[in-house]
Amino acid sequence: MKKTLRSLVYFLLIASSLQSCDDKDDVATPKDLQINNFIWRGLNKVYLWQADVPNLADNRFTGQEDLNSFLEGYSTPEDLFQDLLNKPKSKYPNGDAIDRFSWIVDDYTVLEQELNGITKNSGIDFGLGRQAEGSNDLVGYIRYIIPNSDASKKDIKRGDLFTSVNGIPLTESNYRSLLLNSEYDSYTLNLANYNGSTFELNGKSVALTKTVLEENPILINKIITSGSHKIGYLMYNGFYAEYDNELNQVFGKLKTEGVTDLVLDLRYNPGGSVRSAIRLASMITGQFSDDIFAKTQYNAKQMNSLSSSQLESLNSRFVSSFDGKAINSLKLNTLYVITTGSTASASELVINGLKPYINVIQVGETTVGKNVGSYTVYDSKTLSKTRVNPIHKYAMQPLVFKISNSANFGDYTGGLAPTFAQDERVSSYGVLGDASEPLLNLAISKITGLTSKRIQTEKGLVLPYFTDSKSMRRFGKEMYFESIPKEFL
Repeated sequence: MKKTLRSLVYFLLIASSLQSCDDKDDVATPKDLQINNFIWRGLNKVYLWQADVPNLADNRFTGQEDLNSFLEGYSTPEDLFQDLLNKPKSKYPNGDAIDRFSWIVDDYTVLEQELNGITKNSGIDFGLGRQAEGSNDLVGYIRYIIPNSDASKKDIKRGDLFTSVNGIPLTESNYRSLLLNSEYDSYTLNLANYNGSTFELNGKSVALTKTVLEENPILINKIITSGSHKIGYLMYNGFYAEYDNELNQVFGKLKTEGVTDLVLDLRYNPGGSVRSAIRLASMITGQFSDDIFAKTQYNAKQMNSLSSSQLESLNSRFVSSFDGKAINSLKLNTLYVITTGSTASASELVINGLKPYINVIQVGETTVGKNVGSYTVYDSKTLSKTRVNPIHKYAMQPLVFKISNSANFGDYTGGLAPTFAQDERVSSYGVLGDASEPLLNLAISKITGLTSKRIQTEKGLVLPYFTDSKSMRRFGKEMYFESIPKEFL
């Protein structure tokens, strides 16, 4: 790949015709209006669906005064941002909203940390669901514990349930204040059991404390031997570029150990760096160096401004090295991937990007369907982090590009369906990385040809999928909620 998507940002971001005057004028402009001007200007320039939002049209306003009058009609920057996204108001949030993933923050330092896997976190990765169809009462379930966190030292584990926080029943209206309130570093989860028809508190509570936590996305890497197969297993929970060298070392070990097969577990991976996705795909393969892995398309305004060489740079290619080091590649022709309804973005890119080249066997559930990407937009003349407006720290993470594979396929907004479907259920979670864990067991059975372990589950409880902790932290209060019926137990 001649240029990364990130490097492309700098020559795509040129000043907008309606940007906020000069530095002297900025000093005299009220802070809230400066923020709102930044939001409109940034979305007008780079938003993927700029042409589909009437209030973002280049000719929508006669001049800066007319634009300011419009912007002053919003009480908060967040309200303006949401109103400028491509979400059909008649359908959102109960139907198909086109943009489910753009978000805005009031402190870009926190955003930058989060995109690198750094959050204020007690160490529980959890999901939330409604206790019954149509109910506003929620139940939380622990998906995994982050190593070296406060939770890793407490009596709480994967599969535990909770229905109250600090003694307050968890509901759709209070879950953010109870679980995500940054003002409170400590809280107590009140654990529960499912009795076959309802959830009941079991008298057990766990006190947790949030700390600034850097999550290593490489949660598990091991080799499982089954017959003549030496199966590498990698549970990878986020595409964070700072861990690419460590990821390459993991593949070096797998290569040295002579693995014959690889199971890539992306079940809880919401995405991240496109560059890291390209590197991971190159580690899995290695025989396609410099071939096109993915193609990127920006909005019409951006695309029309590019030269032929710049258009070529939109083709992301497999690589054989990075940071001056050779990639440890396995040269596999088949990959087994575990996915769930929390698998998104760069995770889906790896699956879709590899499909034209190798056999990708997907095990588990249909993925989220995020075939679009973003980068951080700052309040500066170039919209990059160069001479950022010192008056505020707002930044946006809007969707700015659509991505497809080398065969030009990228239309998977409904998600990527598994080759072998099996829902992940809390009652039969199993231990992550253990060969008997249901989804890994199914993948191993497809590799070896042996029959997978049969899962016995109770019937009767249907719990609509609500959201998970990573998505809650990322997309904020305006997050789009799915209501997909899923068996819970």
